[in-house]
Amino acid sequence: MDVENLTALLREAEDHHGEYEPTSPPHHWSGWYAAYIMARQEGRTEDQAVADATLHVEGARQ
Repeated sequence: MDVENLTALLREAEDHHGEYEPTSPPHHWSGWYAAYIMARQEGRTEDQAVADATLHVEGARQ
């Protein structure tokens, strides 16, 4: 992954995390971003990556 692609994914994650954060349990943004970016790298859609990142955060809390 190059800097341009990582930058684009970080900005994409930021947009989606901003929508998720107001209703989320307490968490550090980095875990959500990492799960989101890994999902996108694996070829998942933005919506699927949001679901994966959310499950990562909320599953880790249970």
